[in-house]
Amino acid sequence: MTDRLYLYDTTLRDGQQTQGVQFSSAEKAEIARMLDQLGVDYIEGGWPGANPTDSDFFASAPTTRATMTAFGMTKRAGRSAENDDVLAAVMDAGTPAVCLVGKTHPFHVREALGITLDENLQNISASVAHLVASGREALFDAEHFFDGYADDPDYALSCLRAALTSGARWIVLCDTNGGTLPAQVGRIVQEVIAAGIPGDRLGIHCHDDTGNAVACTLAAVEAGVRQIQGTLNGLGERCGNASLTTLIPTLLLKEPYRSILRTGVSGEGLGALTRISRRLDEILNRAPLRAAPYVGASAFAHKAGLHASAILKNPATYEHVEPAVVGNARIIPMSNQAGQSNLRARLAEAGIIVERDDPALARILDLVKSREDDGYAYDGAQASFELLALTELGRMKKFFEIDRYRVTVERRKNALGRRITVSEAVVVVRIGDERMLSVSESMDEEGQDRGPVNALSRALAKDLGPYQSHIEDMQLVDFRVRITAGGTDAVTRVIIDSADGQGNRWSTVGVSHNIVDASFEALVDAIRWKLIRDGVTPA
Repeated sequence: MTDRLYLYDTTLRDGQQTQGVQFSSAEKAEIARMLDQLGVDYIEGGWPGANPTDSDFFASAPTTRATMTAFGMTKRAGRSAENDDVLAAVMDAGTPAVCLVGKTHPFHVREALGITLDENLQNISASVAHLVASGREALFDAEHFFDGYADDPDYALSCLRAALTSGARWIVLCDTNGGTLPAQVGRIVQEVIAAGIPGDRLGIHCHDDTGNAVACTLAAVEAGVRQIQGTLNGLGERCGNASLTTLIPTLLLKEPYRSILRTGVSGEGLGALTRISRRLDEILNRAPLRAAPYVGASAFAHKAGLHASAILKNPATYEHVEPAVVGNARIIPMSNQAGQSNLRARLAEAGIIVERDDPALARILDLVKSREDDGYAYDGAQASFELLALTELGRMKKFFEIDRYRVTVERRKNALGRRITVSEAVVVVRIGDERMLSVSESMDEEGQDRGPVNALSRALAKDLGPYQSHIEDMQLVDFRVRITAGGTDAVTRVIIDSADGQGNRWSTVGVSHNIVDASFEALVDAIRWKLIRDGVTPA
């Protein structure tokens, strides 16, 4: 017998409170569709009436299997639930479920709301009853519950009972300040259930201010709650919320959860987790966290030679789950710490088979170590490593050569008299006996200069003759620069992340005293790797 565990996602509301995050209505719709594909049970779309974006989203929200939920607050003191305009705006969104937040800590009732404890209880009861009478599924977010319980457990529990007896389907215990530790969460949840609030009516909402949001959520589940709230990639105010990207695979793949709980997430949904996680980061225009559990680029990376040797024999020696189950992939990075076991494993992962006694293996290792002394870093640029190995093995395909390139940056006034910067790049490429010249500026749709590297990228990919159709879906998704030495001997390392329309993502590296030259080296490697991985035949 297994219990049903319900997944409530608040990326579009609580996640939007992350510093620097602001979703458009269209982006919220795309994320909602991804969440529905993943298999969550509730999608909290935002707070209708609080801002135009949320109101626009609910006006044209996508149809989802998941229950679309509007978020708001309990009615204010001194007016009825029917005549509270803030509550009315939430109701007007027309969602089948509504989640209302209310105070459960006496300190906040007195200081933040400025009302009596009894008035707060009446606000909770009247608001929830109003939702239920309107045919909505009612959820009550018990704000600051754990702090309130520590201060006055009787009053905190009376707030929960006010919502429950008024018809709330879910009572969600919120660790709003994120300071409660897992053992405390587990104990308090047990006491709440013992006090008469059924576990199958309880949810948990944790923040990550001590780095324990996932652990606190699991402790609450073990104690008996049957709804968990969280966000994709742990987005949220301050240090973020409990990450559903970590919780979902843990609940589905780890004991005792996999044996005692059921969720709405299918194997297919779980297999899309990495793609969904990284797509969210693309929408936010930020680099994915490489060390993120399950979905990070380093989650299944094995750098130590001893580890790589064991992985070749049996992946279970150093992997707690199969990477493909969550849509990720195993990586054997290359670095100056690598041995031949790492090297052969990494080449095999790339589809490059080399015999154990091939003398090229030693040459490749020496070359990697020598180039890393010069500033290269191949553990974070696997595509460039593969090109280096193919070249040393004599298997590198010759697609094109760079004859020359030139970049200019001009600071001048435009026709409106405004001072602007304009970058322009010229790239000359040789394909067979043909020389091709491409010129490109780096102005975006708003007339802003995107810099010399962008101009180079555009010029290089503007006309590659017979290869053009193979690179049109490429895009540069991240650009990282590091100075590896100081003073007059400063060396610049550039790592570029590229992606294509097939969902592939790869990294290339360039090193030079000149940042533009280092960038261009990485850009050229990115295109060559794409052509090789797509099986393109040289013209």
